[in-house]
Amino acid sequence: MNPKLEDKIVTYVLYFFVIFTVLLLAFIIFYIIGSGLRAISLDFLISSPKAFQAGGGIGPQIINSFLILFLTLILTVPLGIGAGIYLAEYTRENVVTNVIRLSIETLSSLPSIIIGLFGLLVFVTTFGWGFSMISGAMALTVLNLPVMIRVTEEALKDVKRDLREASLALGATKWQTITRVVLVAAVPRLITGIILASGRIFGEAAALIFTAGMTSPKISFSNAFNIFRPAETLAVHIWKVNSEGISPDVRRIADGSSAVLILIVIVFNFLARFITKKLYKRLAGA
Repeated sequence: MNPKLEDKIVTYVLYFFVIFTVLLLAFIIFYIIGSGLRAISLDFLISSPKAFQAGGGIGPQIINSFLILFLTLILTVPLGIGAGIYLAEYTRENVVTNVIRLSIETLSSLPSIIIGLFGLLVFVTTFGWGFSMISGAMALTVLNLPVMIRVTEEALKDVKRDLREASLALGATKWQTITRVVLVAAVPRLITGIILASGRIFGEAAALIFTAGMTSPKISFSNAFNIFRPAETLAVHIWKVNSEGISPDVRRIADGSSAVLILIVIVFNFLARFITKKLYKRLAGA
């Protein structure tokens, strides 16, 4: 076969796969959003769900989702960045680091349902925290920590060696070089990783079913930030409504909740791109 013809055929086949994948994803997203837009209203977004009556909302579930998100990031980001700095800047390739990286890869490949069962055994039962926000946040920390570590490690390794050498040549210590030069240069990628992890956290359900619970009290200023209360999230609520819902408008609630969740995750992704571009421009200008 003519090499030029073969190249064209392969190129067209790859174009077809790309276009097909994009159209399929776009169809799924627009179908979910289109089905749920009819149910979305201000009352739907702020009111509490109703088990046996029509007209329930998802207000507490949205609040719980954001609270667990922030609590998880408070735990995940410092640990992930610290471990990433250690692996990128202080370790050498040996048996110990190979075991650490193997453990990270293994943990990152575990199904979230396994992390949920681990959280049920350790955080809910052994620690005695019960079904609560802190149990859910700890389980999500275990789930997302490998991703944060790898993002940090790769971001730091991609920083040019010239920056490190210039900083050390000016008399800075290794720690000063890492914190004031390397981390600053890696900030755009770190923020991108944090925001993308936020989208994953917000959409997680399996791990939270066994840790944060499938109920939520009526939220007020007195109990909103109580990390030891049950906290059903939006993703868990969607699963619960589709599997156990008995209200007359269960389909409307499920469609509306799914559309809200998809829209929030899309916002997280666009926010990651926007912030990254701004930071790259600022660093390039500096």
